[in-house]
Amino acid sequence: MLVLVVTVLLYVCGFVFLYGVIRLAVRHAFEDLEARRPGLLRVQEITAAQDRSFVRENPFVANG
Repeated sequence: MLVLVVTVLLYVCGFVFLYGVIRLAVRHAFEDLEARRPGLLRVQEITAAQDRSFVRENPFVANG
């Protein structure tokens, strides 16, 4: 009976531990995304501006 109780206790604690680890990893991932977002938006805007200027300089690219 003691073995069964210990087994169930370890089983439940293992799931609680894994839940905590996964939750912590997801939280850190979201924090990293929030920290990188301004830089990624800036790069995206620069790339879009370069694409527009490239199309203006080379109208045959856009069938124009």
